[in-house]
Amino acid sequence: MALATTVEHVDGDPPTTVLALDGELDASNFATIVAQVQELYDAGTRRLLLDLTDLRFMASSGLVALHSIVRIMHGEQPDDLEAGWGSIHSVAHDVADGGTQTEVQLAGPQAGVQRVLDRTGLARLFVIHPDRATALAGA
Repeated sequence: MALATTVEHVDGDPPTTVLALDGELDASNFATIVAQVQELYDAGTRRLLLDLTDLRFMASSGLVALHSIVRIMHGEQPDDLEAGWGSIHSVAHDVADGGTQTEVQLAGPQAGVQRVLDRTGLARLFVIHPDRATALAGA
Protein backbone atom coordinates (compact mmCIF):
# COMPACT_ATOMS: atom_id res chain seq x y z
CA MET A 1 0.00 0.00 0.00
CA ALA A 2 1.10 3.52 -0.66
CA LEU A 3 2.11 6.08 1.91
CA ALA A 4 0.80 9.63 1.70
CA THR A 5 2.26 12.53 3.66
CA THR A 6 1.12 16.00 4.55
CA VAL A 7 3.22 18.78 6.01
CA GLU A 8 1.94 21.53 8.27
CA HIS A 9 3.99 24.31 9.84
CA VAL A 10 2.66 25.33 13.26
CA ASP A 11 3.72 28.61 14.84
CA GLY A 12 4.81 28.40 18.44
CA ASP A 13 7.82 28.58 20.67
CA PRO A 14 9.51 26.69 19.18
CA PRO A 15 7.77 26.43 15.80
CA THR A 16 6.88 22.85 14.92
CA THR A 17 6.63 21.10 11.58
CA VAL A 18 4.04 18.32 11.54
CA LEU A 19 4.62 15.49 9.08
CA ALA A 20 1.56 13.24 8.97
CA LEU A 21 1.95 9.71 7.59
CA ASP A 22 -1.07 7.93 6.11
CA GLY A 23 -0.77 4.32 4.98
CA GLU A 24 2.09 1.87 5.41
CA LEU A 25 5.76 2.67 6.01
CA ASP A 26 7.83 -0.05 4.41
CA ALA A 27 10.74 -0.78 2.06
CA SER A 28 8.91 0.75 -0.88
CA ASN A 29 8.74 4.24 0.62
CA PHE A 30 10.98 4.68 3.67
CA ALA A 31 13.77 6.40 1.71
CA THR A 32 11.26 8.97 0.43
CA ILE A 33 10.28 9.89 4.00
CA VAL A 34 13.92 10.26 5.01
CA ALA A 35 14.56 12.49 1.99
CA GLN A 36 11.48 14.57 2.81
CA VAL A 37 12.69 15.15 6.37
CA GLN A 38 16.15 16.07 5.06
CA GLU A 39 14.50 18.71 2.85
CA LEU A 40 12.50 20.04 5.82
CA TYR A 41 15.67 20.23 7.94
CA ASP A 42 17.57 21.97 5.14
CA ALA A 43 14.71 24.50 4.92
CA GLY A 44 15.02 25.32 8.63
CA THR A 45 12.82 22.83 10.51
CA ARG A 46 14.32 22.13 13.94
CA ARG A 47 11.34 20.57 15.72
CA LEU A 48 9.39 17.80 14.01
CA LEU A 49 6.19 16.08 15.07
CA LEU A 50 5.50 12.85 13.21
CA ASP A 51 1.74 12.31 13.27
CA LEU A 52 1.31 8.54 13.08
CA THR A 53 -2.46 8.52 13.62
CA ASP A 54 -3.14 7.11 10.14
CA LEU A 55 -0.01 4.95 9.87
CA ARG A 56 -1.45 1.44 9.83
CA PHE A 57 1.76 -0.59 9.43
CA MET A 58 5.48 -0.11 9.91
CA ALA A 59 8.05 -2.61 8.65
CA SER A 60 11.64 -2.84 9.88
CA SER A 61 12.60 -0.34 7.18
CA GLY A 62 10.31 2.10 8.98
CA LEU A 63 12.48 1.73 12.07
CA VAL A 64 15.50 2.67 9.98
CA ALA A 65 13.56 5.67 8.66
CA LEU A 66 12.66 6.86 12.18
CA HIS A 67 16.24 6.47 13.33
CA SER A 68 17.51 8.33 10.28
CA ILE A 69 15.03 11.12 10.96
CA VAL A 70 16.37 11.51 14.50
CA ARG A 71 19.91 11.73 13.16
CA ILE A 72 18.93 14.31 10.53
CA MET A 73 17.18 16.45 13.13
CA HIS A 74 20.40 16.36 15.20
CA GLY A 75 22.33 17.67 12.20
CA GLU A 76 23.97 14.28 11.65
CA GLN A 77 24.22 12.06 8.62
CA PRO A 78 21.30 9.65 8.36
CA ASP A 79 21.82 5.91 8.25
CA ASP A 80 23.04 4.39 5.00
CA LEU A 81 19.65 3.26 3.75
CA GLU A 82 21.26 0.48 1.73
CA ALA A 83 23.09 -0.98 4.74
CA GLY A 84 20.24 -3.32 5.70
CA TRP A 85 20.83 -4.97 9.05
CA GLY A 86 23.78 -2.70 9.71
CA SER A 87 21.31 0.15 10.04
CA ILE A 88 19.21 -1.88 12.47
CA HIS A 89 22.30 -2.49 14.62
CA SER A 90 22.99 1.25 14.56
CA VAL A 91 19.45 1.87 15.85
CA ALA A 92 20.02 -0.57 18.70
CA HIS A 93 23.29 1.13 19.63
CA ASP A 94 21.77 4.62 19.71
CA VAL A 95 18.75 3.45 21.70
CA ALA A 96 21.10 1.91 24.27
CA ASP A 97 23.17 5.10 24.48
CA GLY A 98 20.55 7.80 24.30
CA GLY A 99 17.65 9.20 26.17
CA THR A 100 14.45 10.62 24.82
CA GLN A 101 14.94 13.20 22.11
CA THR A 102 12.77 16.30 21.84
CA GLU A 103 13.62 17.40 18.29
CA VAL A 104 11.46 14.60 16.91
CA GLN A 105 8.27 13.63 18.68
CA LEU A 106 5.56 11.17 17.75
CA ALA A 107 1.80 11.54 17.98
CA GLY A 108 -1.01 9.02 17.86
CA PRO A 109 0.65 5.73 16.98
CA GLN A 110 -1.87 2.94 16.48
CA ALA A 111 -1.52 -0.12 18.71
CA GLY A 112 0.41 -2.18 16.14
CA VAL A 113 2.91 0.58 15.44
CA GLN A 114 3.30 1.28 19.17
CA ARG A 115 4.06 -2.43 19.74
CA VAL A 116 6.83 -2.31 17.13
CA LEU A 117 8.31 0.79 18.77
CA ASP A 118 8.11 -0.78 22.24
CA ARG A 119 9.47 -4.21 21.29
CA THR A 120 12.43 -2.78 19.43
CA GLY A 121 13.21 -0.22 22.13
CA LEU A 122 12.92 2.60 19.61
CA ALA A 123 10.13 4.19 21.66
CA ARG A 124 12.82 5.29 24.12
CA LEU A 125 14.17 7.76 21.56
CA PHE A 126 10.93 9.73 21.41
CA VAL A 127 8.41 11.65 23.40
CA ILE A 128 5.19 9.95 22.31
CA HIS A 129 1.88 11.79 22.60
CA PRO A 130 -1.57 10.23 22.36
CA ASP A 131 -2.60 12.62 19.58
CA ARG A 132 -1.56 15.67 17.57
CA ALA A 133 -3.53 18.17 19.67
CA THR A 134 -1.88 17.05 22.90
CA ALA A 135 1.55 17.19 21.29
CA LEU A 136 1.03 20.69 19.94
CA ALA A 137 -0.46 21.93 23.21
CA GLY A 138 2.80 20.96 24.92
CA ALA A 139 4.99 22.56 22.25
